[in-house]
Amino acid sequence: MACPASELSVTIVGDRSIRRLNRDYLGRDKATNVISFPMQEGAFGAINPELLGDVVISADTAAREAEDGGDSYNSRLVFLLLHGILHLTGYDHERSGEAEAERMEAKERELFALLQQEGFV
Repeated sequence: MACPASELSVTIVGDRSIRRLNRDYLGRDKATNVISFPMQEGAFGAINPELLGDVVISADTAAREAEDGGDSYNSRLVFLLLHGILHLTGYDHERSGEAEAERMEAKERELFALLQQEGFV
C-alpha cells in the first residue's frame, strides 16, 4: 500500500493499558509490545484516505524486551513503531502464511537498517 501523504497517531502506554486494549479489541487477555489499528480497513476505510491508523506501544514491554535483547530502549521503541506502521500498510505476520511473515521481517530489517544509517536509531 502506498502512503505518500498519510497521518497516524502513536500512543505509548503501560502494560495495563495495552493489555486492556488487547483484550477488548483482539480477544487476547495479556500485555503485548505493540498493537496497530488500521483506519483504511472496514466499511468506513475510505472516509479519510490520508488517515493510516493508530500504533499503540507498551513502554513496559519495550523496556523488558530491550534489556533482554541487549538493545537500547530507544532502538526497541523505534523498531516497534516500524513494526506497527508495517501492519498499518498491509504487512501481516499473524494471519498470513510463513512467506508473508518472512516478507514482513525482511522489510523490517531493511527499513530498520536505513533508520540506523540515517542516525535515527
